[in-house]
Amino acid sequence: SEIAAASQEQSSGIEQVNQAVVQMDDATQQNAALVEEAAAAAESLQSQAAKLAEAVSVFRLSEGGFQSQVAELPAPRREPVALPKAGARPAPASKKLAAAGAGNGDEWEEF
Repeated sequence: SEIAAASQEQSSGIEQVNQAVVQMDDATQQNAALVEEAAAAAESLQSQAAKLAEAVSVFRLSEGGFQSQVAELPAPRREPVALPKAGARPAPASKKLAAAGAGNGDEWEEF
């Protein structure tokens, strides 16, 4: 009877160790997946950093400030904007919609 009890206790202990090993294996697999993701992200960041360094390489710092090797763009031309005459009012939107829909067979209703 003592041998049976000791055997049962040993079996229970082995089962607990087995469960712990399974949990550790799961955690190891999750960590491996995270490491792969982190490595892919690091590679992507390295590529982006190289592209950014290439993009800003046209700018040079000098004693008086920064200088660009990029040609300066001309100032944008501003076209005059026609302003409405004083006292002139645009037609209400509902009348514009009714006029646009008239004669083409649409079933528009004014609310």
